[in-house]
Amino acid sequence: MIPFRLPRVPGSVLIALICTGLFTGCGEKSPAPGAGGGKRGGGGAAPVYAGQVQRKIVPLVIEAIGAVEPIRTTAIRSQVTGTLIRIAIMEGQNVTQGDLLFEIDPRPFRNALQSAEADLQKSRLQLETARTQVARYRLLTTDQMVSKEQFEKISDTARALEAELLSNESRLSTAKLQLEFCSIRAPLTGRTGNMTIHEGDLVRVNEAGGLLVTINQLNPIYVTFGVPQQYLASLTRYRATGTLRVNVVPPGLDERPEQGELTFMDNTVDASTGTLKLKGTFPNSAQRLWPAQFAKVTVTLDSPEALTVTSSAIQTSQTGQYVYVIKADKTAELRPVVIERFSDNDAVIGKGLTEGEMVVVDGQLRVIPGKTVDIKTPGATSGAGRGGKGGEGKGSDGKSKKKDQEKKAS
Repeated sequence: MIPFRLPRVPGSVLIALICTGLFTGCGEKSPAPGAGGGKRGGGGAAPVYAGQVQRKIVPLVIEAIGAVEPIRTTAIRSQVTGTLIRIAIMEGQNVTQGDLLFEIDPRPFRNALQSAEADLQKSRLQLETARTQVARYRLLTTDQMVSKEQFEKISDTARALEAELLSNESRLSTAKLQLEFCSIRAPLTGRTGNMTIHEGDLVRVNEAGGLLVTINQLNPIYVTFGVPQQYLASLTRYRATGTLRVNVVPPGLDERPEQGELTFMDNTVDASTGTLKLKGTFPNSAQRLWPAQFAKVTVTLDSPEALTVTSSAIQTSQTGQYVYVIKADKTAELRPVVIERFSDNDAVIGKGLTEGEMVVVDGQLRVIPGKTVDIKTPGATSGAGRGGKGGEGKGSDGKSKKKDQEKKAS
């Protein structure tokens, strides 16, 4: 097979050919703007999605992150020293105020009570005898049968026995109280926590680490949160007109909010953070709120009726915010607007729009003020996809033709 070689061409001729090709390419005309990838808005009406300006209730809210805390909590400790003989509850159990929690061996305290009762009885008998002697010696002193010194001595003895009687009565009351402390009862209704003690342990009064159990009240319950200090005036004004509603969404799959009311505003602003401490009270009947849990808090100040539009309709330029209004003749009008606030997916309009007007909510990049628009229905299928498939078919035909030409050349 004879190798095929290209003829040698002088360098000057080659340079001339290249330059000729470049100038020929530069002289070709560029495609028209409407032929494909042209300027914005070219090629007829711009396809857009539209929405209507509506008047509806848009709550005025303050959002924050809060922490759940019990309204009442108590750390149960023993008030007497003794052996723990019974644990009447389980960890994590709901208890009612007055329920028996623990029982300490009462025998030493029952003996102390009996001793105090005996001492009190003895003091009463002695005082009764002394009072009888005082009455008898008073008559003898009148008849000058005994001296005044003897009478005063008997009287002093009677007064001393009266004081001793009061002391023994106090000892008896203390002994009764100590015996009552052997049965430890729930001081409030709530839920018990972790326990690190067991039956048979020796518990002591004021012992470090002598905590028996902690009880937290779960319903009702607090949610504490802080808001920036600039909301203070609004909170004060709206709270003066009535109770403010507070919604809390605890973390989890169920995003159903718990409803409560604002019950506390701190009397000072935290100087280190510039926030005001607030508390909301919630019934928490389902016990979805748990102490030390974080939750999203929403305080509703008011629920006014306002003019709204979908927030995606709002566009921003160097001169401010604007929307494209679709007029009756299907042409677009660029109109500046004043936005008071945003709420979820709505923008509250302060100025610039009227109720019932249609605005562009999607497709603003193709809209030209004064030009017509084509309002599309969400979910409609465009013809571009079908055209794309046709292009792929042509491409496959072109590839087959190229293969046939290569076979003929060989």
